[in-house]
Amino acid sequence: MQCNNAMEPNEILVLLKTPPAERPALFARANKVRKENMGDEVFLRGIIEFSNICANKCAYCGIRAPNTKVRRYRMSDDEILEVAKRMPEWGQTTIVLQSGEANSVEENKRIGKIVARIKKETSLAVTLSCGNRTKDVYAYWRGCGMDRYLLRFETSDPELFSKLHPDCTLEERLQCLRSLRDVGAQVGSGFMIGVPGETLEILARNIQICCEFDLDMIGIGPFIPHPDTPLAGTLNAYHDDTDMYFVAVAVLRIVNPDAHIPATTAFDAVFPGHEGRNLVLQRGANVFMPNNTPKAYRGDYLLYPDKPCVDEDTGDCSLCILGRLNLLGREVGTGPGHTRKKR
Repeated sequence: MQCNNAMEPNEILVLLKTPPAERPALFARANKVRKENMGDEVFLRGIIEFSNICANKCAYCGIRAPNTKVRRYRMSDDEILEVAKRMPEWGQTTIVLQSGEANSVEENKRIGKIVARIKKETSLAVTLSCGNRTKDVYAYWRGCGMDRYLLRFETSDPELFSKLHPDCTLEERLQCLRSLRDVGAQVGSGFMIGVPGETLEILARNIQICCEFDLDMIGIGPFIPHPDTPLAGTLNAYHDDTDMYFVAVAVLRIVNPDAHIPATTAFDAVFPGHEGRNLVLQRGANVFMPNNTPKAYRGDYLLYPDKPCVDEDTGDCSLCILGRLNLLGREVGTGPGHTRKKR
């Protein structure tokens, strides 16, 4: 299945090569496409980073298994439900349960039970983001009430992927996306912008893959390596032209007009003072993902350095986004914010 506005990589490449002087027009085009297809609503999908226990060795990620400096934690089911039950009052209609990849029979069952409780005790749509699993596990979670799953492929280049993710292959990751579609889940994926070694041709292919999979949600953000990882200090491929991060978002929106696209937190890390995510919302994005992780745990879920809002408490981020949306002339989305795709 493929999105209706499919472009070949060379067509996408032309857009990515838009000269700096012409980029404002590109951003305006992307914003127009967003408005025409998704409206002015911004859906709030609150994230709870419920565990930083991970078995993987991703070369850029701060919670990678070999990082002994991390204080490991796992929130209890009751702690998760306590936050979930408050989310509707913050204007949030989706809960995103995110964790490191701790793939075990026991953990998979615990996650399923949490999903079932959330669906029973709240009105929230449920998104999981817990890494690679088998089709049977995805089907089990879907049966428990999971609506969506978020699993980024990070890069379309198999060689770059292997350097980033020694624990699996790109094809294995893509097969997980196919399995999620097969079990009836709404599928979210995406990639990092500017992985070292990335070319504009690879970036174009990244965007094309999102279209080929007809993704319901697409999350992208700048590559930012954590200092306690093998890629510490490695420069982003576009470090001398950070406007390319926004070009990627704009082109992504133009090529995927009816996909949900979030303004991801990493943009605020690169462009502090709320500038990053505000600009993304003006250049194609229509989703904001407030951090609902309790303050006691936030500092232990640092995938990358300078992550914003780690000193805030649960719910604070939502108050901030309401102010942002007012300034941007946007409104909080109502309802679950399910996919706009017509299949």
